[in-house]
Amino acid sequence: MSIRFRLLLSFTSVVIVSVILFILSAYLLSVAVTGDFRSIRSFYTIHYSLHPLSEEEESLFLDLKYLAKHDPLQLKNQVLLEEYNFQLKMVQAFLVIRENDQLLFVAPALEGVDLSSILPKYDMGNNTIRNTMNIGSRFFSYSKFDFHFSPETSDKGSIFVIRERSPFAEMVRTLLPLLIGIFIIILLLTGFLLYRYVTRKIIKPLDELRQSAEHIKSGDLTFQLKSGSKDEVGQLVQTFDQMRQKLYDSIQLQLRYEENRKQLLSNISHDLRTPITTIKGYSEGIRDGVTNTEEKLQQYVRAIHTRATDMERLVDELLFYSKLDLKKEPFSFEQLELSPFLHHIADEMAIEFDNHQVELRWDEALQGPLFVLADHEKLKRVVINLLDNSIKYMVQTPKKITIGLERQEQQAIIYVEDNGPGIDQHSLPHIFERFYRAEPSRNQSTASGSGLGLAIAEQIIEGHGGTIWASSQLGRGTRITFTLKISIDRR
Repeated sequence: MSIRFRLLLSFTSVVIVSVILFILSAYLLSVAVTGDFRSIRSFYTIHYSLHPLSEEEESLFLDLKYLAKHDPLQLKNQVLLEEYNFQLKMVQAFLVIRENDQLLFVAPALEGVDLSSILPKYDMGNNTIRNTMNIGSRFFSYSKFDFHFSPETSDKGSIFVIRERSPFAEMVRTLLPLLIGIFIIILLLTGFLLYRYVTRKIIKPLDELRQSAEHIKSGDLTFQLKSGSKDEVGQLVQTFDQMRQKLYDSIQLQLRYEENRKQLLSNISHDLRTPITTIKGYSEGIRDGVTNTEEKLQQYVRAIHTRATDMERLVDELLFYSKLDLKKEPFSFEQLELSPFLHHIADEMAIEFDNHQVELRWDEALQGPLFVLADHEKLKRVVINLLDNSIKYMVQTPKKITIGLERQEQQAIIYVEDNGPGIDQHSLPHIFERFYRAEPSRNQSTASGSGLGLAIAEQIIEGHGGTIWASSQLGRGTRITFTLKISIDRR
């Protein structure tokens, strides 16, 4: 669930829950006031039964009541009644005078209303002088006083001061402050619950992100962030942790590079010291006159030239690898048929194979020519490097090298396999790392290289969009395999 939808749902829930709780609180409050759980109608009925008139209306009612007690015949004076009714009308009330079962006076505003069947019966004891009544859909409160028009007759009369009421007006007026207070409390409560929810789902993860950023700022990348949700915040936490992991891996890689550079300096120092010492020794021999014959002089000069050539080759490999690593070495791609290309390289190295008594085998599972887009010189360098490594490290006889070529979907697979001593499983994952050597002895017979050959091969194959890997077993040999993308022959 997204945060946007979650917040929308949360705020909508706050409004709905608040309204529901407000209505429920209002109903329960009315029940508590009236004691009647069936309806809130009894609330305003009871209220108006106790307080049917306002103060002004009550004052006029008392004047009429006084007349009924001391001069009841005045209540038959239409002029006087109209005057009282006018005064009641000013305060939104009406006057009704009843004599026996007849209505002696009815306020004009009540004409057309069937009062005779609704007005309460006579109660000469006036036990109930205030009450409410319904006339159709209209609701009224009233004050009533029953009296006799004269002691000599049995004519009975009633005074009604009536006011029309709104059923909920008084209830709202009375309960509104309390209901507003309840509504505010409900809003505060639901807002607090929403705050807790947002804090737990959003603020807390963001605070963890802040703390994580502090860790990164101080250089600590070993911590781990875990997301408990899949929303935007959860995705942010996951992305942040992935960034942390990338930074950690990058730093570890830089540390390995730094270690490699240190190893490089050590390797270069070791590799350069021997030829430099040799060159120095031979040159001192020439200077001191040790080469007293032409043959011995030529021997010393050849030795110096050989060592200088080794040094030049080492420097060239370092420069070439640096260019590849910095992506500054351009590739010149051309369409190349692999099988003739590999056979041509093998022919060039035939003398070296004979000198080392190496048997070359071919494993070509092809049905027709196989073309790739490749840089001829760089790819040749890769194959020669792999063949040189195989020749260099094979010691047992018979010595065998197999060159394999096959097609697999849209890739050409090439491998060079030997039956040499193999590489141990601990060293195997590292042989393509720059400056890495699996031979700790570093004797000149087997480890005269710079340790950059396979690293350069990997850079070249990756520059062609392919991959390279090694498989080996101790005592059974090593296979180096690489892939190239197949190209359609357009010639």
